[in-house]
Amino acid sequence: MFDQYRVKPGETLESVAKKFATNESTIKDLNNIYYSDSIRAGMDLIVPKNSQNYFTYYTIESGDSLFQIARRYNINPELLASLNGLDMDDFIYPGQEILIPKSEYSYYITKEGDTLETVGSMFKISKEKLLNNNPTIYLQEGQILVNKVR
Repeated sequence: MFDQYRVKPGETLESVAKKFATNESTIKDLNNIYYSDSIRAGMDLIVPKNSQNYFTYYTIESGDSLFQIARRYNINPELLASLNGLDMDDFIYPGQEILIPKSEYSYYITKEGDTLETVGSMFKISKEKLLNNNPTIYLQEGQILVNKVR
């Protein structure tokens, strides 16, 4: 659910984030970027693919924990952490934005040794439908795959 994007002359991290309906923080996290002004033309970035279709954004409030947020949205806390590049014991901070998976989709995070057939069987769909729902599949450990359930 990620694409590669080559930065064009004059683009900023903010303009790239808007182009992909995401935020600067997400692009920084995906690309291990520490400073917003460190991108330049010709640089390849990993960007979320259609995140607005599969996720909503939640801004962390004081006193929140991943477990509480997962419970509030009725999702698996480990899935919530993984979708956001976090471990369950990582600290989260007020003002930080995270992705909340939408309920009409099921999600799977790939593991070493997965094949199209094994992932398709996890979703109970054919390999062809899996490919239709996820046009870019690398089957590298940690890739997020999606299936519409409704």
